[in-house]
Amino acid sequence: MNDTFLAVINPAAGGGKRRAQVANLLEQLRAGGLKVEAAETRAAGDATRIAREGYARGIRKFIGVGGDGTSYEIVNGLFPLTSAETPSLAFLPVGTGNSFLRDFSDRGVEFAMEALLARRSTACDVLRLKHRSGVLHYINLLSIGFSADVASLRARRFSGWGEAGYQLSIFICLARFRRRSFPVRFDDEGKFDKRPCLFLTFSNSKFTGGTMMIAPKAEINDGLIEFVRWGPIGRMGLVRNLPTLYDGTHIGHPLAERRSAKRIDFELDGPVDVMVDGEVMSLNCERLEVLPSALQVVV
Repeated sequence: MNDTFLAVINPAAGGGKRRAQVANLLEQLRAGGLKVEAAETRAAGDATRIAREGYARGIRKFIGVGGDGTSYEIVNGLFPLTSAETPSLAFLPVGTGNSFLRDFSDRGVEFAMEALLARRSTACDVLRLKHRSGVLHYINLLSIGFSADVASLRARRFSGWGEAGYQLSIFICLARFRRRSFPVRFDDEGKFDKRPCLFLTFSNSKFTGGTMMIAPKAEINDGLIEFVRWGPIGRMGLVRNLPTLYDGTHIGHPLAERRSAKRIDFELDGPVDVMVDGEVMSLNCERLEVLPSALQVVV
């Protein structure tokens, strides 16, 4: 196997102010004995193309230099796999949204560098979503409803605001406040759950928005999708309970529930806004499945 790491760099990450830091970090990795190539993205989708081309020429080790969106694009360049060799993904979290690594540490770049230099890695499931227009893959979270509305607003209007952007988007969406039905069915159960809800999340890891522990029971390599549903809570009830979204205790609310599944089917009337690993899009979701331990992550 090719031992070279391909660092896929989003130069706009962190507001475009991290070029000198990134160059220094890559030199530290080389000084630590790692072979590192580097390629910069210039437009949306470039990280997917760079990863796919790198995989085609034998590279199996990748570093996402940016935020969750950069890692998401790399994953979609690697899957579906065209080889039996399992790829690995490391992270240099210099973006505004860095949720996946929070499952392991809140020390960000420092922790990521330690993991790379120590050659640490662990198996990670990849979740595969089939939608009306195609297929996508992710390792963090997909959300529908209020949480996707917040992510969509942040992406449109507050993309460079970091944590403050998430907070402001939350309160703006509170003013609009919608509770809707997103019919889902688990594994081989017969009926679709059509109850109205505030949001649904389908997670592989625990965090979203950097610090929000939306799925506290999620494990990245248990072969399962962690599903969290919050029912039709009122506006003031949500305001009172917002802090619980950050420590994971929201799943104890009477209107909340969680469960694990290997497969989830959707019965939507049409496309809805979804947030996938920090990326916002409109999709007509059909089926969600797990690719167990399909990726190694350097953590």
